[in-house]
Amino acid sequence: MTFFKYCPNCRSDHFEFTNTVRFHCLDCDFTYYHNIAAAVAVVFTFEDQILFTVRNVDPDKGKWDLPGGFIDPGENAEEAVCREIQEELGLQIVPKDLKYITTSPNNYLYKSVPYRTMDIFYECPLATDSIGINAEDEIQDLIWVRRSEITLENIGFVSIRKVIGERFLGNS
Repeated sequence: MTFFKYCPNCRSDHFEFTNTVRFHCLDCDFTYYHNIAAAVAVVFTFEDQILFTVRNVDPDKGKWDLPGGFIDPGENAEEAVCREIQEELGLQIVPKDLKYITTSPNNYLYKSVPYRTMDIFYECPLATDSIGINAEDEIQDLIWVRRSEITLENIGFVSIRKVIGERFLGNS
């Protein structure tokens, strides 16, 4: 299956799209590489709790997520985290507040386009659990969940389930 119906260069329908990575038009020789997109996420902790957002949009609307988003061109991961957290939660954080955790591949199906992402995870302990939502179009709710009460099936994205399970719940 492909999300391309025609070559974006010549409109031919004679093309190959190998593993949804390399698009090659057999008529005009146009080649497009559908590479991964970089994204960031923050595991905010307060005492024995982790902050989850509840998604207000697809993919995975209604599922638990972590604050974060895609890295814009020209940004490094830490700049993207700080910008995304300001946009989503109105919270001012700086790179020195962040502790790098790990990376994990993910699939992000948006409007029938399968984006493959590399998610970069950070941890940021907070001194309070009083946080607000700035991006109500993206975030339905914020919930603090004790580690012992986290249900991985409530989490929308595979990469987040993996990182929370392995790093914060001790699952292998």
